[in-house]
Amino acid sequence: MKRRKFLETTAMTVPLISMFPANLSAIVRETKKGKIEKRALGKTGEMLSMIGFGGIVVDGATSRQAASRVKEAIDYGINYFDVAPSYGNAEEMLGPALEPYRKKVFLACKTGERKKEGARRELEQSLKYLRTDHLDLYQLHAVTSLEEVDIIFGKDGALETFVAARDEGKIKYLGFSAHSVEAALALMEGFDFDTILFPVNFAAWYNGNFGPQVLQKASEKKMGILALKAMAWRRWKEDEERTNSKTWYKPLTDKEQAREGLRFTLSHPVTAAIPPGHEDLFSMALELATDFKPMDSGETEAIKKKGLATDPIFRYPMEG
Repeated sequence: MKRRKFLETTAMTVPLISMFPANLSAIVRETKKGKIEKRALGKTGEMLSMIGFGGIVVDGATSRQAASRVKEAIDYGINYFDVAPSYGNAEEMLGPALEPYRKKVFLACKTGERKKEGARRELEQSLKYLRTDHLDLYQLHAVTSLEEVDIIFGKDGALETFVAARDEGKIKYLGFSAHSVEAALALMEGFDFDTILFPVNFAAWYNGNFGPQVLQKASEKKMGILALKAMAWRRWKEDEERTNSKTWYKPLTDKEQAREGLRFTLSHPVTAAIPPGHEDLFSMALELATDFKPMDSGETEAIKKKGLATDPIFRYPMEG
């Protein structure tokens, strides 16, 4: 069976709600009063805070603001930080702010490059900006098409840099983020990555058939599953005033709606969720996560109805 047909067949055989409500007993969890819960990262042996600090939170911040936002996260028990070169000047601001805590945190970065040389160039620049000699996790960033996957896995593809840098001790774990089911399944089929960073969103799950297939496959491979878009609502409308410049979608800004979105995602066997990049929404997520409880069956049914009534930001198969 050809790869594309195999991926289509595999994805469509997973029932829409096959993994929810999920049993969190499959993932190791550590709780401490007043702090954010920590969860196991797949088979790596690492324990990460179930809320991650997205580096875009410090994009455009002053040095003092960046230091304050990082300290707030640390005080809540956050030990998982994730950044990328495409997040404005976030790497340059996060490096100095995180430096006092570097040995105590799990630092993840990404590259949007698909070829070997470009990935190496971005890796070395990120290490310099972040003031560190290694990254705990390095990820292919926002892979969407199967054509990108072919380049990554091909001769002189980015994967060659990833493996070489791991051998050099500059990277500890290898992962990827993906914005399509098709790309995520192809990447997992082609290489034994340690982690996946993928949207797990209530509307995309129920009204876009987007997510169950990927979480199923990642769980079977015992990968660390990191989640995006827990607090996403829908796409911005053409004539709508964009009140948040750091998200390409309209986020859930109402506290109770944001709580529901976050709880939906964290009620799955994921290690962590990264909230939207706006500092106010990140602070809200920290507060909401301190008293997290998995959704019960009644709450599951309620958010399913909301999801089915919401136009999702992602669908499977890909549109267009």
